[in-house]
Amino acid sequence: MPEYAAEGPDRQRSSPPLERSESGGATGSIQRHYTVSALGSRILDALEKAGKDTSRLSVEDLAPIDEFHVRGRQATLELAEAARIQSRHAVLDVGSGIGGPARCLASEFGCRVTGLDLTEEYCRTANLLSERVGLAHLVRFEQGDALCMPFPDSCFDVVWTEHVAMNVADKASLYREMNRVLKQGGTLAIYDVCSGEGGPVHFPVPWARSEETSFLASPEQLRRFVTAAGFSVTDWRDTTSQAREWFVALAEKVKREGAPLLTWGMLMGDDFPTMAQNQRRNLDEGRIALIQLVAQK
Repeated sequence: MPEYAAEGPDRQRSSPPLERSESGGATGSIQRHYTVSALGSRILDALEKAGKDTSRLSVEDLAPIDEFHVRGRQATLELAEAARIQSRHAVLDVGSGIGGPARCLASEFGCRVTGLDLTEEYCRTANLLSERVGLAHLVRFEQGDALCMPFPDSCFDVVWTEHVAMNVADKASLYREMNRVLKQGGTLAIYDVCSGEGGPVHFPVPWARSEETSFLASPEQLRRFVTAAGFSVTDWRDTTSQAREWFVALAEKVKREGAPLLTWGMLMGDDFPTMAQNQRRNLDEGRIALIQLVAQK
């Protein structure tokens, strides 16, 4: 793990906390949006019904639910290739969810990954699942605020984030904080949803049930925020068209094979089908865009 891991629960970051721009009410709404009680148990029960030995799971066993973002593991591996992830890297996954990307990076590249997420239930589930797939020695997860991270300056080689900034209003502080915990010469890897030119987003969507917790930046604004925080963009890809193709292929697969026992709906609740339909509609109508970028400090 990064050097700070040995410092214990009372470790202190070396710079003062950043002032938060979100109100407590907005943060509470975001936490409620993502919190599902007993999530780990529900996932293990579904795996058991699918005939899996839940005491000895593989990363692939979790694939249907593990990577809660458009294009799933394929997008994670593409971003990892662009960021040139290596086994020697200490990686911070900001907004780590239930840990899919972190476990993917650890299993594919042998690197050590720390996950940070605002939702405590996600962190508990992420640690549980990491133990069950035998990766607890490489990955760990803790609850915390991306605008005030509980880590010292310059302690990570890579800061990684997928589908997170949509819930953060104060993006300038977000990317400055990512810069703070990143070593000089380190890598910032982002895969995020941005606003498109087709008009306002149809709600609910997977990241928000209403506009009060949705804070999309345009691709141009994203680039400006990142560079203003002290990064140099080295790789930029608009993957919106690939996202549209992925949704079509996913719908065809479900129609052909039926819905799997493990679905993203377990993470979001009964209205997830509506969220997924709106996500595809927003893509088709150009209301959102998918951007992958890599930058250097």
